[in-house]
Amino acid sequence: MGKKSLQLAQLNSKMQAIASIKKISPPPSGWIKALRNTLGMTLQQLGNKLSVTKQSVADLERREKEGAITIKTLREAANALEMELVYGFVPKHGSLEALVDQKAKELAYKIVMRTANTMKLEDQENSKKRIEAAIKEKTVEIRREMPKFLWD
Repeated sequence: MGKKSLQLAQLNSKMQAIASIKKISPPPSGWIKALRNTLGMTLQQLGNKLSVTKQSVADLERREKEGAITIKTLREAANALEMELVYGFVPKHGSLEALVDQKAKELAYKIVMRTANTMKLEDQENSKKRIEAAIKEKTVEIRREMPKFLWD
């Protein structure tokens, strides 16, 4: 197993561990406000823990709800609420391997079809079966090498 494959497998393993949380939607008011209210904590009390004013806490809660808050600020708020911030990325297609496979297939198709069209113009057209085999071969090669231009 190559270095890239090992990195991919290790990172994918971490992502799979948190994949189930993507089904959890944040409370409509945001996590900070929901937790503060559930715990019976006032804006002033949370402000004291964060060393900011209650108006700043209200602003912080508004920014979280709008999605305009930094990870650093979320981490500080979590700490003040005696919580731990957990964040990560989860592949839309299930795994990093699936993402790489999809991109490799797309790129392989483009490369093979470009060549196939050139050959067709030169009256040396390949069969559909040969083109499909070439796409599969090219996909495996791209997947193995994972060239940087895969992401262009």
